[in-house]
Amino acid sequence: MSAVRPTLGLRAASLLVVANMIGTGVFTTLGLQAVGVQDGAALLLLWLLGGGIAACGALVYAELAAALPRSGGEYVYVSRIFGPALGTIAGWVSATVGFAAPVALAAMAFGDYAATVVPVAPTPLAVGAVVGISALHAFDVALGARFQVLMTLIKVGVILLLCAVGWGAPVATGSLSPLPDGGTLGAVASPAFALSLVYVSYAYSGWNAATYVAAEVRSPQRLVPVALLLGTGLVTVLYLLLNLVFLRAVPLSELAGTVEVGALAARHLFGESGGRLMSGMLSVLLLSTISAMLLAGPRVVEAMAEDSRGLGLFGARNRRGAPTRAVLFSLALALLLILTGTFEAVLAFAGFTLMLFSLLTVVGAIQLRRTEPDLPRPFRMPWYPLPALLYTVATSATLLVVTWSSPWPVLAGLLVLAGWYTWLRRR
Repeated sequence: MSAVRPTLGLRAASLLVVANMIGTGVFTTLGLQAVGVQDGAALLLLWLLGGGIAACGALVYAELAAALPRSGGEYVYVSRIFGPALGTIAGWVSATVGFAAPVALAAMAFGDYAATVVPVAPTPLAVGAVVGISALHAFDVALGARFQVLMTLIKVGVILLLCAVGWGAPVATGSLSPLPDGGTLGAVASPAFALSLVYVSYAYSGWNAATYVAAEVRSPQRLVPVALLLGTGLVTVLYLLLNLVFLRAVPLSELAGTVEVGALAARHLFGESGGRLMSGMLSVLLLSTISAMLLAGPRVVEAMAEDSRGLGLFGARNRRGAPTRAVLFSLALALLLILTGTFEAVLAFAGFTLMLFSLLTVVGAIQLRRTEPDLPRPFRMPWYPLPALLYTVATSATLLVVTWSSPWPVLAGLLVLAGWYTWLRRR
């Protein structure tokens, strides 16, 4: 098993967080929120709250990453705090529904968007994107990191360009004002506001991405916490700017209930060719997302392989420092989901499961403070325990809303996890 060489700097680690967070969510959820929350200021407050909740989570994970600077994310933290049985479940949940399924979903979305620009069917495009990017990350860790940085910088540049054009364009007739008025307080207090926060939470997922590659970051105890906070802060600003543009560019009558908000805004800003232009832009953005997932996800498999003889095959690295076998394993999972379409069933409760384990990790950070008070913590979350408590309350409320709206998939997922945990404990 080759030693892990720290090759990622602060820029690469921060942009990994950005790339993991910015997928299709910010381009597709505003219209769903606008069905029940028809107040511009309240809608922007949703995105600000989402960023605040993600920042609280990032502060907690920053402390854990500095104290336990090993790649693997929740697998490492949950194993240390609650034992290997629960940690193993957290690891497999991360590797499958946390990374392989989103890779498949992003690749299929890439194929759909790219097929409107080039005369190729969506599925071959999706497969080609995943195979090509996997080859980079499986061949050379430094080359994969450079590709990731380049694609994420392009992603941020495209978003800033769209924001600049949006701010220069006239405000659409019938659009929502971003300024608060007499109806803002009522909109914030409505049940629809709480339900919309679920969509926003999904769009912000990925803020913990740098913890999955902590061992490959130079000076991880110092740089991983900074990367988590920088990446989350940058995405929050970009999300607010984008949603301001969407609110200015699209009338409420067209916005409410629309899924493809990004394409709709582009048609208003660029004319009828805007939809095609946005498709090409989203294709580029999704390549960055696919790359980020294929960079972080295999590190979870690799971390589990280091602790399990049964998975030892996936712990080896090649001469260029790349976890080749772990990347190929993640590629195989993603291709299986792309070619069979079975990932939709997994994603039915994926968001719930991922939030559940992030909540468990945050609660575990409080537990670790009590059980291991002398553990060196180069970074300690400020205002302890306020960030952890705020994240716990907000995430618990979101989980309750999801359970209330979709009780049977949630119950099925919990039963599977409980049975799995019981089996592992007996072993």
